[in-house]
Amino acid sequence: MTDNLPSRGSRGADRTASIMRATLDLAQEVGYAKLSVEGIAARAGVGKHTIYRRWPSKGAVFLDALLSSLDHDLNFPYTGDIVADLREQMTNAVALLASPPFGRLYAALVGEAQHDPAVAATLYERFVKPQIDKAIARLKTAQDEGQLSLDLDLRMALAILYGAYYHNLLLLPDAVSVKDVDAVIDTLFKIGFGPPQGA
Repeated sequence: MTDNLPSRGSRGADRTASIMRATLDLAQEVGYAKLSVEGIAARAGVGKHTIYRRWPSKGAVFLDALLSSLDHDLNFPYTGDIVADLREQMTNAVALLASPPFGRLYAALVGEAQHDPAVAATLYERFVKPQIDKAIARLKTAQDEGQLSLDLDLRMALAILYGAYYHNLLLLPDAVSVKDVDAVIDTLFKIGFGPPQGA
């Protein structure tokens, strides 16, 4: 009788989940710099070749593990008020960056992307680009509705809105904080994000 035996597909999925869980656990314990494929394999109870069949490097398995662990809603709401919608989405995004262990591990992933073109490309395609596309679409709708200046360069606006958080995450010892969201939004609308006065 083989009815109760797990299928090859389910065994593979279980092994993949075990490897990704081991990757995140080890990264939290020893830091990304000391993370190794050998250590991941030992923790997951698999051979190194099992990992290398799926991922070309520790950076690749780390990226997959980290992005697969995301459980935050980073979509933009639509209430008809761009300031309220930005505030909600940015609060969710900053809460994610400020929450351990994601913030520290994501900073390590961004650092790895500077040295590994494959990791950089995958991070961009799987995480960064989808977020950019959603943000630009929401800003464009607000612009069409007269809530943002028609002269506003939406990609530059996006870089300004979120740049402060990447700056803090990657360069400063201070943790990113949701309390800064209002300050960023208020400041940017005071210096010209919104439509001309009287429009």
